Amino acid sequence: MSGFGLMAILMFLSMAVLLLTGRHIYAVIGGVASVFSLLLWGKGGVGMAFQASINLMNWYTLLTLPIFIYIGYMFAKTNIADDLYEMIHVWMGPVRGGLAVGTIVLMAIISAINGLSVAGMAVGSTIALPEMLKRNYDKTMLTGVIQAGSSLGILIPPSVVLVLYGMIARQPVGRLWLAGVFPGLLLAGLFVVYILLRCFFQPDLGPIVPREERKVSWIKKIKLLKAAVFPLIIIFSMSGLFFMGVTSIVESSAIGAAVTTIVALIKRRLTWKIMHDVLRETLSISCMFMWVILAALAFGAIFDGLGAVHAIKEIFLNHGFGPWGVIVMMQLSFIVMGMFLDDTAMLIIVAPLYVPLIIKLGFNPIWYGVLYTITCQIAYLTPPFGYNLFLMKAMAPKEITLSHIYKSVFPFVMVMIACLGLIIAFPGIATWLPDLYYGN
Repeated sequence: MSGFGLMAILMFLSMAVLLLTGRHIYAVIGGVASVFSLLLWGKGGVGMAFQASINLMNWYTLLTLPIFIYIGYMFAKTNIADDLYEMIHVWMGPVRGGLAVGTIVLMAIISAINGLSVAGMAVGSTIALPEMLKRNYDKTMLTGVIQAGSSLGILIPPSVVLVLYGMIARQPVGRLWLAGVFPGLLLAGLFVVYILLRCFFQPDLGPIVPREERKVSWIKKIKLLKAAVFPLIIIFSMSGLFFMGVTSIVESSAIGAAVTTIVALIKRRLTWKIMHDVLRETLSISCMFMWVILAALAFGAIFDGLGAVHAIKEIFLNHGFGPWGVIVMMQLSFIVMGMFLDDTAMLIIVAPLYVPLIIKLGFNPIWYGVLYTITCQIAYLTPPFGYNLFLMKAMAPKEITLSHIYKSVFPFVMVMIACLGLIIAFPGIATWLPDLYYGN
């Protein structure tokens, strides 16, 4: 192995070790990149980080990131989802595990509005979790439902992760969003099937809502359906207008933000305090994303400068893995890295290395973008450092322990792996809709 190869390995190991110290991700990734650039190229290495920052500023599509974050927080903090959950509560209450199924449905709708998992987690923790606890749902079951359901936000369009993948892999975002539709619905459906089967054989995990709460007239049930009108309007204003060709991706996100704000005003849920909190949270999360992306771009530039792309190709192609073996190894590497890295950092570091290899092997990069995103969902739920595990712990009440949270995810991770296997075996699940809409 060459000296540069050894340096690439040392660089990656340094990052992995420093991440275990609990420092901020962007500080670790950017710090390692800066130190190695100076060690390898002296003062000239500074230009690599500078060039990375210029690349970041040139990504026009990145404007959607703070807008989608704004939509998610506006939807969560103005309690627009409350009416939606009441509708689901009434309709699904007579079913064993009905509130858990309803939570998955709610999460899927929220995912089609904001494109991130954070808003789904916030809504699930504040609305669905107390209702299920009050009705004696199993703590392990309900925490798994909320974590798995919120992960749908990075797969169902408008997915921010697919936007970032599209920019880095140089693939059209419209195709990627359409590619995420059926896999997202398939995964949500598999979650529902698992919950219904589990609660059928173990009724104590998700008991039926008490009879007195189910005594609701059909007239009221029909009236409650109007709670879905505003969310459908928000979804159409973004994804609908975009796929119709009326708006660009940035314009569709801006229209979605405006419509969500108007809906909050119509419902009289928007106050100056809520607007202040939404804008503060949006700025905080957006800045965190930008720092991570900037640091990861710098790291990727140094890593690539050491010949990492060539080294990875040699490892995968010269050790008898075969094309499908390479796909499996890539997904395993994403799951391992996802235990330590944010999905954005992981994408920016690894996608420039993997995507050219995927294309060289003859695979569809749109299809692979869906595989990557589902693997990110799995990594979000995988101990010890899964992103959603810590979000759940931060938002859950005291009676939900870390033990409940860790144990809750494994059945849902197995469901995700099954979904991943189905999409690997039948690529048309992801590629049929974009091919139909745009033509092959």
